[in-house]
Amino acid sequence: MRFVPKAVMIGFVNALAILIFQAQLPQFEGTSFLVYAMVAVGLAIIYGLPRLTTLIPSPLVAIIIITVASWIGKWDIRTVGDEGSLPTNLPIFGIPQVPFNFETLEIILPYALALSLVGLLESFLTANVIDDLTDTSSNKNQEALAQGTANIVTGFFGGMAGCAMIGQSIINIRSGGRARLSTLSAGIFLFIFIIVFGKWVEQIPMAALVAVMIMVSISTFNWGSIINIRKVPKNETAVMITTVLITVLTHNLAIGVLIGVAMSAIFFSRKIANLIHVDSYLKEGGKERIYSVNGHVFFVSVDSFLSAFDFREKLERVIVDLTHAHLWDHSAVDAVDKVVLRYRKRGIEVELIGLNEASATLLERLAIHDEPDALDKIGSH
Repeated sequence: MRFVPKAVMIGFVNALAILIFQAQLPQFEGTSFLVYAMVAVGLAIIYGLPRLTTLIPSPLVAIIIITVASWIGKWDIRTVGDEGSLPTNLPIFGIPQVPFNFETLEIILPYALALSLVGLLESFLTANVIDDLTDTSSNKNQEALAQGTANIVTGFFGGMAGCAMIGQSIINIRSGGRARLSTLSAGIFLFIFIIVFGKWVEQIPMAALVAVMIMVSISTFNWGSIINIRKVPKNETAVMITTVLITVLTHNLAIGVLIGVAMSAIFFSRKIANLIHVDSYLKEGGKERIYSVNGHVFFVSVDSFLSAFDFREKLERVIVDLTHAHLWDHSAVDAVDKVVLRYRKRGIEVELIGLNEASATLLERLAIHDEPDALDKIGSH
């Protein structure tokens, strides 16, 4: 998570909210005006009831009222039961009937990695949000271990992989839940409703659940990212929007996050590269020039570094002062090599001074010794 910038996390949340909203749209296909009215009433209850009381979660009240109205009116609308039958007994332990070989692993691994990445990102992000809301600090390693263990166990009972959900967690917090018991209770009551009261649950109109999920998508979306878009640096806005677009287009949260992180790394590298400065001045006599390098020399800033040297100038000696510079990679070493070799080919003596220990070690290990005596003075300085 330390390598996931804020812009990517905001894009991740916004894309998730959009995907949740898009998942509700099929429920409106081929339906009557009554469904739209029920969804509107559900949203009105969800957002209006908290102004009167918070003793009972408003989404639960909305579901109960819409379901009772549907029973009384005997409306012909889509219900939970129309989406598929609910289980009536406990899940049974079983081992998947697949060949345990590399071919199976090759099929499963890409999806497993994507699910793991998305699940961990969403759980850690949810944990950060909840920590801020409750002014607490959670153990991310413990959360990851528990989530991974639960997903492995549930797989042997025919269950699907799961992770923390931002929308539901925020609803839980706003409804008064503070301890882990609130999360456990949600799972237990859902289990009871499905197994014991399954026939009643099947009568719940889908419009009621659509209203709840629309509320979840609205709560999940980071509206501040739109309101304050002019106050945020343009590169971070570009990263956020790109993360959202890629995720929504591919329906793959992992791809969106990876591209967002890559874009952030590129923008950051470019920003750091622009900070490099090379100043120079002639010493008395005009036969010796000193170049003072200030900044980070790496693959992005190499061109700026090399362009600062005038290899055609008639000199006898050149001193490259790297006291305020740092060499980060092979490209930086190669650039220093080029400076030394180009001057030496013109018969100009070159001296490197001010190398810190890390840069000197890197230069010594990676220097290209096309000319054995080209870098013979590095060690002494």
